[in-house]
Amino acid sequence: MSFDVDIFIAALFSRALREGVVLTIALTIVSFAIGLAIGLGVALLRGSRYAALRGIGWTYIWLFRALPTLILLFLVWYGLPQLVPALRGPGFEPFLAAAIALSINEGAYAAEIIRGGLLSIDDGQRVAARALGMQPASVFRRIVFPQVVRVITPALSNDFITLLKLTSLAYALSLRELLTMAQIQVSSSFRFAEWYGAAAIYYLVLVSAFMLLQAWFERRYVWASQRRGGRFGVLRGFGGAAR
Repeated sequence: MSFDVDIFIAALFSRALREGVVLTIALTIVSFAIGLAIGLGVALLRGSRYAALRGIGWTYIWLFRALPTLILLFLVWYGLPQLVPALRGPGFEPFLAAAIALSINEGAYAAEIIRGGLLSIDDGQRVAARALGMQPASVFRRIVFPQVVRVITPALSNDFITLLKLTSLAYALSLRELLTMAQIQVSSSFRFAEWYGAAAIYYLVLVSAFMLLQAWFERRYVWASQRRGGRFGVLRGFGGAAR
């Protein structure tokens, strides 16, 4: 059986794959946003002065980095309703289960990325800001956070791309994301190369678009000294300066 270009083009512009792409993007964005919030909280726990809190943060990272993502998806989809009877029913849908599992997984990796960014900031800056009378929350928002964003952007961007591809594992929950929609069409047409090739093109386009967005973001949030050639600079884009 030869590769049929007409079928490939039809698959590329099919409604099925377009709907799958929309669901893939939605799942990626939701899971990444929630995972980033979890990761920030866990990273702060890891940097706590209290050993118990550091232990909780370490345990979270250890546990959810060790578990394969597919097992985590199965645990949430099949195991969670057994433990929480309220989840037994039509309200607990594959999208929700996949978002929970991927967010938990993403939180563990984002925590280590954010923790690395926090450790890269010289503690002397915090001490100096506190000496000037700034409150801890203001120190974090105006001094620490803008610098951390610049440091962690490349790693988080790579993590986002990985998460985008991990959404394909949601096929195991019968979620109609991109890969599932391609498999449905393959099961009826047996045109493997054409439909999977079209799905691969969509993934390439999505990743390429995000890489362009990442490049723009990195250019937008750079140290002013890199543009002016000065000795000192500030980080643009967050309404504050690293002084």
